[in-house]
Amino acid sequence: MTPSSLYIATADIVAAIRRYPLIGMLGWQDIQQRYRRSALGPFWLTLSMGIMIATIGVVFSRIFHSPMKEFLPYLSIGMIFWGFFSVTISEGCMGFINSEGIIKQLPIPLFVHIMRTVWRNTLIFMHNIVIVPIVYLIVGKSVGWVALLSIPGFALAAVNLIWMALFLGTLCARYRDLPQMIASLLQVLFYLTPVMWIPGSLSQRAGFWLVQLNPVYHLLQIVRAPLLGQMPSAVNWGVTAIMAVTGWAITLWFYGRYQRRIPYWL
Repeated sequence: MTPSSLYIATADIVAAIRRYPLIGMLGWQDIQQRYRRSALGPFWLTLSMGIMIATIGVVFSRIFHSPMKEFLPYLSIGMIFWGFFSVTISEGCMGFINSEGIIKQLPIPLFVHIMRTVWRNTLIFMHNIVIVPIVYLIVGKSVGWVALLSIPGFALAAVNLIWMALFLGTLCARYRDLPQMIASLLQVLFYLTPVMWIPGSLSQRAGFWLVQLNPVYHLLQIVRAPLLGQMPSAVNWGVTAIMAVTGWAITLWFYGRYQRRIPYWL
């Protein structure tokens, strides 16, 4: 990584973080505009997510022969986190493209537009996560203090999502076919990740390839396991930490090198 690339990327990111009130306002404004004159507002997403979880839970608990008390909380957290993950990635790809007008007219740090996307989806995630305690009340499940580990787990997952959104947003600004390709890839990845299905139902060899070598599983596990009353493994924490360090190192170089070209690509 050349010093110039590192300096350009870091300067833009630091300048954007200093404008956190602007990021917060833009993200909240996006939600308000999307649900203007709506009685439930963003809770329409929560309602639709709850209906989908209930429907899938009833069907797949029978397919997997899993008790509803164990499967429904497992499914609820998995679906909610996957929604946060997949939408953040998809919208991150379009982060600079959708902000073309602002980028060409206002001299604000470009990283603001990525953080705007992440913050908007974090707010939606916070709306959807209220489904989990409702599910726990319905099935009579309780958790202990280990559930608090989901907070640093979510923070570490968000750190990874930010560099992914920044890297893909920069790449997709240059190559406009990539957002469609990534959307298709996310659909495939959904079925390869234990969101609806349980890893224990696989053979040891299949579990190694589909679970242990799946980075999204580790991101999901550091959030879901504590909420289910379980401790994430050292492998889960290690993989996500390595992803964060390696991903940010590559992204800082890439973004620093091409950051000045983004307005011209748009």
